Parts: sequence; C-alpha cells; structure tokens
Amino acid sequence: MTKTTSPETQTTGRHLEPVEDLDAVDRTLLRRAALRDRHAQGLARLMDERTDLRGVHPLADFVDDAIRWSA
Repeated sequence: MTKTTSPETQTTGRHLEPVEDLDAVDRTLLRRAALRDRHAQGLARLMDERTDLRGVHPLADFVDDAIRWSA
C-alpha cells in the first residue's frame, strides 16, 4: 500500500489513505494538502525560533497567529 505522505511527515494518529485507488486529480489534491501542512508547520517552527522575524512579512505573521489560535 502506498502512503500519501513520507515517513518524516507522518504523526501518531494521522490517517493515511492508499493512493493507488485515486485518480490523478485526487492524488494532486492530497499532495497539495500535505505540502500546505508541511509549509505551515515549517513557518510556525521558524517563527518560534526566530522572534526577530515577527513583523517582517504580514502574511507570515497572519499564518503564525492562525496556527497558534487553532492549536
């Protein structure tokens, strides 16, 4: 069974669906969602490590705040 994410991005309790049953559009949508999650996670980690970046880019601040409020 092929998984939708790599082992590095898998977390406990995360449901992974087999991708061989999906058509090309659905596979693309799953890849986009995984990539979006990975980028949001990386941005949150960066903003946590580098507080001096706060206020440099309004969109980065917005995403960081949104992630923190949804946690």
